[in-house]
Amino acid sequence: MSGPIELAPWQIGAAAALVLLNGGLSVWLRLGLEKTLAIASVRSVVQLSLLGLVLEPVFAAGNPWLVGGICIVMVVLASRAAAKRSSRRFPGIVRSSLLALVVGAGSTALLGTAAIIQVDPWWEPRYLIPMLGMILGNGLTGISLGLDRCLQQLDEHRAQVDAILAFGADPWEASRPVVAEGLRAGMIPILNSMTVVGLVTIPGMMTGQILGGTPPLQAAAYQMLILFLIAAATAMGALVSVLLAARAVFDETGRLRPERIQRA
Repeated sequence: MSGPIELAPWQIGAAAALVLLNGGLSVWLRLGLEKTLAIASVRSVVQLSLLGLVLEPVFAAGNPWLVGGICIVMVVLASRAAAKRSSRRFPGIVRSSLLALVVGAGSTALLGTAAIIQVDPWWEPRYLIPMLGMILGNGLTGISLGLDRCLQQLDEHRAQVDAILAFGADPWEASRPVVAEGLRAGMIPILNSMTVVGLVTIPGMMTGQILGGTPPLQAAAYQMLILFLIAAATAMGALVSVLLAARAVFDETGRLRPERIQRA
């Protein structure tokens, strides 16, 4: 067998029926998750079906403007999701998340296709769009966790920050431990994934390539590549986001303005 087995609608339906077990558990244990589970399942079907319908003509056309448009939409939606996941916000958090994802995810995706894999052309949609999607999915998680931890520390430990400022420190010196803590929190998920990959889990990209007929060693090589790109993108994105967050909650005179930190 050289290629993937084509799935029929009834096979997708059979897999979806297994989700009813989760709904039954929710009802039995009174978790109250059955409505959320149903909505999430329907959204998954609709969103993935639409994605497949959109990507087929984009892949066939090979138009760089179409590819660029898809990538821009993906980055914008990811930035909004990253900002929404944080339990605390500040004015301009969506713009900060957008910039962080452009710097982190955008640069590493382009580096991966153009310089490392050396795809010709570098914007080949079959490579760029899936790679950017995987990097964004992990990068927005790192950014949201980093923002959440950074803003939480600044909000709950404002007295310590004010004390450091009172002794003559500038805003960067006062917020540097908070930035470091936010970056550490943002990096934890990808570091955990890299620790257990190949031992406990077979990641999605490698699984998909194996199911598509790619030799396992080649699939493993692509998975290594994407993991390293994700790690770099997450680090850059989390760093940019927490630096912008720390800057946004200080005013022009260098005072901490806790009222700018809002609970979601």
